[in-house]
Amino acid sequence: MTDKTRNTLLPQNYRFFLHTIKKRIHESRIRSYHAVNKELIDLYWNIGKEIAERQEQEGWGKAVVERLSHDLREEFAGTSGFSTPNLWFMRQIYLEYKELPNLLQLVREIPWGQNITIITKIKDVQEREYYLRMTAKMGWSRNILLQQIKAEAYSRHKKAIKQHNFATTLPAALAEQADEAMKDVYALDFLGITKPVIERELERRMVNQIRDVLLEFGHGFAFIGNQYSLKAGDEQYFIDLLFYHRRLRCLVAVELKTGKFKPEYAGKMNFYLNILNDFVREENENPSIGIILCGDKNRMEVEYALKGIDKPVGVAEYTLTRKLPSDLADKLPKPEELEKQIMQELKSAED
Repeated sequence: MTDKTRNTLLPQNYRFFLHTIKKRIHESRIRSYHAVNKELIDLYWNIGKEIAERQEQEGWGKAVVERLSHDLREEFAGTSGFSTPNLWFMRQIYLEYKELPNLLQLVREIPWGQNITIITKIKDVQEREYYLRMTAKMGWSRNILLQQIKAEAYSRHKKAIKQHNFATTLPAALAEQADEAMKDVYALDFLGITKPVIERELERRMVNQIRDVLLEFGHGFAFIGNQYSLKAGDEQYFIDLLFYHRRLRCLVAVELKTGKFKPEYAGKMNFYLNILNDFVREENENPSIGIILCGDKNRMEVEYALKGIDKPVGVAEYTLTRKLPSDLADKLPKPEELEKQIMQELKSAED
């Protein structure tokens, strides 16, 4: 019997039934994973607590922890979680979070590897909370978390004053999610652009390095295509980049502008979103969102340009490098010179 014959014998609603069962299985696996992860974190927390308390009460030293690691690995052969460094991490996480119950709750929601990354690379409590919360919410892998830390995501988030009209054009819950999905500034330094380029070249570079672009845009974005064709009557139009956001369940149109933001860009994006909603959007999807990505913007100009726009549109900037310009770098002291100068000043202060 061929696949085609088998398909004709299936009930009409079988595919929907299959989709429902698959969804339940995936959700069950996710719940099971989270339950196991919380149990593991609780175990590690209690081991770290015991080690810290024994050290304080009985003077346990390095040798005892090393012996504990050896005995545990011998008893639980094939388990990598009881190495000496890992036992020290258990102790460190207990000591760092024992007075911070709100952070401890987040610690229990993410994998152990991501916890180690955050505690070893981030010292500020508020910054730790940001990365813990985003990892739990966005499901960041260890590699993506590292990339977000290197890209200084927290600093950019803290400084961000996002400009969009989501609150007036989307339902409240969706508007909040859309705000979280959008950034005020996108760091595109990985494109390797060191001199001004036209918009089509910027687009070409982004498409060629779409994996890095998706990581910078954030969790949930899926790339559909560039120069995406739209038709309205006999006319044809093209969107620079079109994405789909899985969490928001909507299309996201991105227009690239290498120069300064102009008010007419908002009207053009509103026009594109109307066509997307009428001819491309599926019935079960939320309204499409537009992001205008430009090299520079005047905040007041953006604010007035978005007034009266009835589709959700955000305006953000992008940066092509975080390195200092060569003419400025040459005027700054080298690290070793700066260190020498500081030491001389400290010595003078002591005298």
